[in-house]
Amino acid sequence: MAYADSLALQRSLVEDRRADRIGDLLLLVEHPPALTVGARGDGGRSHILSTPEALAARGIGVYETDRGGDITYHGPGQVVGYPIIDLRPDRCDVHRYVRDLEEVLMRVAVDFGVEPSRVPGLTGVWVGNDKLAAIGVRIGRWITSHGFAFNVTTDLSFFDLIVPCGIADRGVTSLARLGCAASCADVEGRLIARFSEVFDRQPIEVTPMRATGAR
Repeated sequence: MAYADSLALQRSLVEDRRADRIGDLLLLVEHPPALTVGARGDGGRSHILSTPEALAARGIGVYETDRGGDITYHGPGQVVGYPIIDLRPDRCDVHRYVRDLEEVLMRVAVDFGVEPSRVPGLTGVWVGNDKLAAIGVRIGRWITSHGFAFNVTTDLSFFDLIVPCGIADRGVTSLARLGCAASCADVEGRLIARFSEVFDRQPIEVTPMRATGAR
């Protein structure tokens, strides 16, 4: 799904969730190559290491978002998850929400034989000095959007175009680089299961968006 289309879809679904026209959703997508910047300051534009002309020549767009966090890369081989959920009444805690997303991603990593960790003061899921999964969220009146990106078979050379998440002294990794032969479909299945566990939801397949509803 093109990144701009995913932004429009999320905004529409957030309003639907706020009006209680839909239940909680977990959208799972892959994007064509794209760089996305956060909402604070310059959002991480100063951490782009390539020229606009070079990015354009490779068909890589740069998109402004209303999420937290710095610049990151999205592309094929990376499972991107956008939870559209209402945190009310008992999960109205931003830090808990981010830690819960980390817990989901860490459990998925363990499912594929990887030993993940947290890094004090940083978000995301790490393996040694390298980030396996990134998190950047928006919460508006306790309805969530944006979410996480889990590197499965991602071409990690694209991260050389930026300082990933604005952290210069750490790298990025993927399941493939760690020696795991899992596909994105494999990872999606485990994400659905682990998300349902951590957030105490019952998954219900929704088509044709290839999303997972929860109630």
